[in-house]
Amino acid sequence: MNSTTAEKVIPIAVDTGTAYGRKPGTHNPTLTEVGPGTPMGELLRRYWHPIGLAGDASDTPRKVRVLGEDLILFRDKSGRPGLVHPNCAHRGASLYYGRVEERGIRCCYHGWLFDAEGHCLEQPCEPELGRARGRIRQPWYPVQELYGLVWTYMGPPEKKPTLPRYDALERFDEGEIIETNDASIGGGGPQVIPCNWLQHYENLVDPFHVVVLHSSFSGTQFVEQMAQMPEVSWDTVELGVRTTSVRRLPDGKVFRRISQAAMPTLRVIPSPRVGRYGRVESLGWILPIDDRSFRIFVVGRVSEKGELTRMRSRMNGKLWEELTEEEHQRMPGDYEAMVSQGAITRHSEEHLATSDRGIAMLRRYLKAQLALLEAGEDPAGVSFDPDAEPVVFDAGNYLEDR
Repeated sequence: MNSTTAEKVIPIAVDTGTAYGRKPGTHNPTLTEVGPGTPMGELLRRYWHPIGLAGDASDTPRKVRVLGEDLILFRDKSGRPGLVHPNCAHRGASLYYGRVEERGIRCCYHGWLFDAEGHCLEQPCEPELGRARGRIRQPWYPVQELYGLVWTYMGPPEKKPTLPRYDALERFDEGEIIETNDASIGGGGPQVIPCNWLQHYENLVDPFHVVVLHSSFSGTQFVEQMAQMPEVSWDTVELGVRTTSVRRLPDGKVFRRISQAAMPTLRVIPSPRVGRYGRVESLGWILPIDDRSFRIFVVGRVSEKGELTRMRSRMNGKLWEELTEEEHQRMPGDYEAMVSQGAITRHSEEHLATSDRGIAMLRRYLKAQLALLEAGEDPAGVSFDPDAEPVVFDAGNYLEDR
């Protein structure tokens, strides 16, 4: 080779887009974290939340965890439900081991007795059952019962709203009865789902996942109409974000499906099995247990007892907990999609597209409610009128002529 001839340099292709040097993703704490003092925690504490079925409040103390707080639910023997902080105001023994009596719950350690509102009624080891017992108050939260559920309000006492009622659960069609379920119907998995509540709340405004996740991946889980790609529009309404999905069917009919993610954690979702057409027949409440887990309570109008339980999805004829790991991988559902995002999804890693418009709108809506709270105003849906009319949702499955 002629030494004066320049040698050709062949460039080496450099890999791009690899995971090398990738920074850990982060979540949006403002929208996801629900503990005391957090922005979303304070917003959610302005509302009533279901914490159990009516039967869960009994003369056996029950542990419940709500919005990151550990509490004890009980029902005294006069029938009054109570919700108290677990550690006795005396020396901290857990009231989970307490004894429920006619007037309240008695601590196992030294016998202090507290009523359903935390008043100390007796201190057996003290003279005259405690001369200063009136000064002691076990931390507590107010509870009410409605629709077969026990509800609590955990916010500022002076801001306690009226427990709302709902038209869908009070106006019955012929032959209908009301039924309550705590199996987390709609979550696609076990009763307690180990991821952040927002991952399910946002799922409510994402109708496109039904066509992919519940049809092409899992096989048609619901009905054939739901497997068709819809034309979708979203709008912001007083209580949240409403989704309208339109499917033009082969017979010339139009299937219009209207759902809503509503304040505070409501899932207003018509039955995906369609079965019948008309207004929404059930409502669900997402209960944030803490930042990394939630559960769902559902109340609905049904034609026969057990109908809500039968709404649970089955794959290969099996319930979620009966599937093998191979079946979970081959036929994933909502649970697998949501939980696999992580205990709290990494929002910094997302790349939202046009089909995610509803999710962007819902996040803006929640931020607007946080802004109202910060400005000293009441968020959407909060009413102090005991005679307020039941809330009506424009939601349901409708079959229309083209």
